Amino acid sequence: MRTTPSVMITGANRGLGLEWARQYAEAGWRVFASCRRPEVAGDLRALADSYPRVSVHRLDVTDSEQLRTLQLDLEEARFDVLLNNAGVYLDKFTGDVAGIDSEVWLRTFAVNTLGPMRVSETFIGQVARSDKKRVVAISSHMGSIAEIATPGNYAYRSSKAALNAAMKGLSLALAQRGIGVLLLHPGWVKTRMGGPDAPFTPEQSVHGMRALVEDFKPEMNGRFFRHDGSEIPW
Repeated sequence: MRTTPSVMITGANRGLGLEWARQYAEAGWRVFASCRRPEVAGDLRALADSYPRVSVHRLDVTDSEQLRTLQLDLEEARFDVLLNNAGVYLDKFTGDVAGIDSEVWLRTFAVNTLGPMRVSETFIGQVARSDKKRVVAISSHMGSIAEIATPGNYAYRSSKAALNAAMKGLSLALAQRGIGVLLLHPGWVKTRMGGPDAPFTPEQSVHGMRALVEDFKPEMNGRFFRHDGSEIPW
């Protein structure tokens, strides 16, 4: 008997995360949507009210206790797709090394690099027992060393480059368990981070990324793609 596919999404309260949750909910998936503060995530709670297969969970990806609590709460669940979407952009836009803030850098790494790795480690059992067995990390072309063309954004760029390296290594380990890993760049999107001048809407970006997740093939494992399917150099 065919089972309902399921997805676990971090950072699902707004922007791309909320759009991922909306599109999967509309497609009939079971959606486990997490965010740091569910009590103020009005749009996400409204989505859950409209779709009975959407549940909202508290998760700060930097908080070990919250990770453990949610893992226990969802111990019997299956995640066909584990979507590491939560991220931060805290840089002051400057090319001057005098603008480097070590605390911002550490916080950025904690969320953007260690966060997805800790989430993947915590929930890999739920992924392994699913049908599709996919781990997805939302990265950025700014994490591509080959595409660095301007100074600045040191914390964000390096956190995403480190995420790419870590997920590439993880993809080799998880392939032995039949689990595939994808790194995706959503493009420049009209979100709080992207701003109003961005050329793509969240709907367009997520539609393209969802297609890549759905059409995943073994040869795509551990590779880095734009939302339109083109590959990004490391």
